[in-house]
Amino acid sequence: MQPLPHEFLKEMARQYQLSKEQEEAFIAVWGSKNTQQQVAAILGISHNALRTRLTGVYRKFSFNQKGPNKYLLLYSWLCKEYRKRQSRIAEEKVENIQAMVKRLRQQSYPFIQQRCGKMQVLDMTQAIDLDSIYTDVNILEKITARQRFSLVDLQKVCQLRAKDFERLGFGKVREKRVAGLKAVNKHPKLMVWGKPGAGKTTFLKYLAMQCLVGKWQAQLVPLFITLKEFAEKEGKPDLFTYVAQQYNSILAELGNRKQRIKSTKKYLHQVIENGKTLILLDGLDEVREEDSHRIIDQIQGFTRRYYGNRFVITCRIAAREYTFQGFTEVEVADFNTEQIKSFSSKWFQYSDPIKAKRFMGKLLRNKPIQELATNPLLLTLLCLVFGETGDFPPNHSELYEEGTDILLKKWDAKRNIERDQVYRKLSIRRKEDLLSQVAYRSFEDKEYFLKKRKLAKYISDYIRNLPDAQTDPEVLLVDGEAVLESIEAQHGLVVARAKNIYSFSHLTFQEYFTARYFARHSSRKELVNLACHITETRWREVFLLMAEMLDYAEDLVRLMSQEIGKILGYDEKLQRFLCWLKEKAASVENDYTEAEKIRVSRKMGFAFHLPATLLRYLYFAFAKPSVSTSDLASLHALASNVTSTIDSTLTLVLARTLAIESTFTSNYPLNEASSFVFINAHALARILDKAIVLTKNIDSGLYEQLLLFKEQIPDIENKELLKEKWQFEGNIWTKQLRKVMIQYRNIGHDWQFNEEQQKLLRQYQEASELLEKCLYKGYVSPEVRQEIEAGMFLPTTE
Repeated sequence: MQPLPHEFLKEMARQYQLSKEQEEAFIAVWGSKNTQQQVAAILGISHNALRTRLTGVYRKFSFNQKGPNKYLLLYSWLCKEYRKRQSRIAEEKVENIQAMVKRLRQQSYPFIQQRCGKMQVLDMTQAIDLDSIYTDVNILEKITARQRFSLVDLQKVCQLRAKDFERLGFGKVREKRVAGLKAVNKHPKLMVWGKPGAGKTTFLKYLAMQCLVGKWQAQLVPLFITLKEFAEKEGKPDLFTYVAQQYNSILAELGNRKQRIKSTKKYLHQVIENGKTLILLDGLDEVREEDSHRIIDQIQGFTRRYYGNRFVITCRIAAREYTFQGFTEVEVADFNTEQIKSFSSKWFQYSDPIKAKRFMGKLLRNKPIQELATNPLLLTLLCLVFGETGDFPPNHSELYEEGTDILLKKWDAKRNIERDQVYRKLSIRRKEDLLSQVAYRSFEDKEYFLKKRKLAKYISDYIRNLPDAQTDPEVLLVDGEAVLESIEAQHGLVVARAKNIYSFSHLTFQEYFTARYFARHSSRKELVNLACHITETRWREVFLLMAEMLDYAEDLVRLMSQEIGKILGYDEKLQRFLCWLKEKAASVENDYTEAEKIRVSRKMGFAFHLPATLLRYLYFAFAKPSVSTSDLASLHALASNVTSTIDSTLTLVLARTLAIESTFTSNYPLNEASSFVFINAHALARILDKAIVLTKNIDSGLYEQLLLFKEQIPDIENKELLKEKWQFEGNIWTKQLRKVMIQYRNIGHDWQFNEEQQKLLRQYQEASELLEKCLYKGYVSPEVRQEIEAGMFLPTTE
C-alpha cells in the first residue's frame, strides 16, 4: 500500500484531536511501509504500547469494530479523504488562477490597447483603429521557398503564352491557403514567416486584441513583445523579467505601487507556469546580429520551460535559418482579390465609400498596379495615393519608384531598424542599379524564374566592378549569394518561389527595373535594342515606363516608329490596305486634325475590315444561339462608337447578311437553322430601314441602291421559304451589298488576309497604339509628336 503524505496525516491528526503520542503512532503507521513491529522499534516502545495508542486512534476516528480489518478500513477512508482534499485544492487552485488571469487581463488592457489597437504606417497623418481596417490574412501551410519545383513546373503554372502575354500569377504556385485564426487554433506553437510588408505585425496585434476583448482565447492573458525592444533593453533581462517589467510600467501610476508590483509578478509567474498566456513575439528578424544568439537562447529556454502556453513568433522570410523545437512553420500569403477589396472598402468606408468602388474598378483594369496590391504595405500606399487624388498617377513609374523606395529603405528606417547588411557598402542608388541590371538581363532572356546560382552570378557580375571587390570568381559567387539573401530578407523585391529558384516579387518590379536600366543607359544603341521588341506584347509596360522615365523621349518614339514601319514589309496586299486607310482618313468629313483623322481611319480599318475583329465578332455573334442580348448590345455600341453612324449601320447590315450565310455552311439541325435565318432576317430588315433613313438626305445614290437592295430581300413570315430564298440567293445579295458599300462609302472590302497577314496586322495595330500612348506619356515636343502621328498608317513607299 502506498503511504500517505505526512502533511495530510498531521492535518487529520489535528482535526480529530489525537494526542501527541497517538499522532506520532498514526503518522508512523499510515505514513510509511513499515510493519507495526518495525514502527514500535522506531518509536522505542513495545508492540503492546503501540497497539494501545492505535486503539485510541481508532476510537477518535470512530472505527470501534473488533478485528484486524480496522487498519485497512481506516486506510481506505483516509485515502478517500486525501483524494477529496486534493480535488478541492485543485479546484481552489483553478479558481485562483482564473482570478489571476482576470486581474492581469484587466491590468494589461490599457497597455495592449495602446500597443496593438491602432495602426499607423507610411505617410498616414494619424493612427486608425486596427479593428476598422484589419483584413483577415491567409496562411500557407507549406513554406514557398522550400517547395521542390522545377523551372518548367513554375512556368507551366504561370501560363506564359507567346501569343497572349499574361501577367504572371507568381503567388499561385500550388498553394493551399487556410485562415490565419484557423492556423493559430490548430498549432499552439507557430512560427509565422512573411515577406516585408506582408502584414505579420498587424496579424500579431490583431491576435492580441481579439484575445484581450474576449473574442478569441478569452481564457488567456495576451503578452505582446517586440523582440527588438526586448533585445535592446538596458540590463539585458531574461524574457520573464522583461515581461514583468512591462507590467511594472502598467502599475506605475497605481497606489501602493511596490506591493502591487510584487503581487503582480507573483501572479504573472503562476499564470505562465499554468499555461494561461498567449505569448506573441514579433519581429525576430529585426534583432541586431550581436543580440541574435542571446535572444534565440532566451526564446528556446522560455518555450521549453513554459511549454503549456501558446506562442506565435513572426519573422521575415530568408532572414536567417531559425529552428525552434515544437514550432510549426507557416507563411503569410499574398492578398487575393477579395482581401484587396475588403481592405480598400474598409479604408474608404468613412471618408468616401464611393471611392472604394472606383478604387477597385481602376485597380482591376490595371494589372501591373493590381500586382502591387497583393502586398498589404504597398496596398496601403495605393490607398493613400488614391485617397488624395481619386486616381492612380498617370505617370506609373513614379508610383513604382515610391513603392521600391519604401521597400528599399523607408519601411525599416521608419521603425529604426538597423539590419546586418552584407552589401552595406552599396548606396540606395547602387542597389537600384544592381536590381536594374539583374532585371534587364533576365527580362531580355525571358527569364522570369532563375536558379539561385544563375541569379547570384548576375549579382556577382555587378559587384565585381565595385571598389574593393573580390576578383576570385568563386569568392564573387559566394558574395553574390549573400547579397541575394540580403535583398530577399530586407526588401522582398526578389523572393524564392521554390527551393533554389527565385524571381522578382512582382512582374511589375521586373518591368520597372528593366525600364530603369534602359533609362540609365539611354544610348542610341540601347534604344535601338529596346525598339526591336516593339511587336512583343511582354515589352509593352517597359516601353510605357521608358517613355515616362526618359528626360527626352523623342529618340525612343522615332525608333519605335521606324520599327513599326518594318512590320508589314512590302507585302502588296497589306500595302494596299494601308493605302485604303490613307484614303479613308482623307475622306472623313469632320473638323478633325490630321492626327485625329488617322486615329479614326485606324479604328474604322481595324475594327471593320480585319477578320477576327469587330465585323467577324458580329458575324459569329449573330450566328450563335449562345450570345446574350447584353453581348449583342455591347457589340452594337462598339460599332457605333468607332466611326460614322452611316458606316457603322451599313457594317451591321453586312454582318447580318454574313451571319445568315454562315447558317448554310454550318452543321445546325434543320429547326435551328430556320430559326437563325428568321431572327437575323428580321433584324436585317430593321437595320436596313435605319440605313435608308440615314442616307435619304445625305447621299441620293446610296439611298437608291439601298432601296433596290431592300426590294430583293424577302420579308416573309414563312421560315422555311425564307430559309430557301437565302440559301440560293443570299450569296448574290451579300456581294451586291459589298459592291454598294465600297462604291459609295469605301468600306466593306473583303480583304481575305491569310493567317500570317492577320498576325502582322495585329502586331502593326498594337504597336501603333503603343507608340501613340508613348507619344503622350513621354516628354516629346509638339513638332515631333505631329511628325510621327502624320506618318502613322502610311504605305511603306511614303
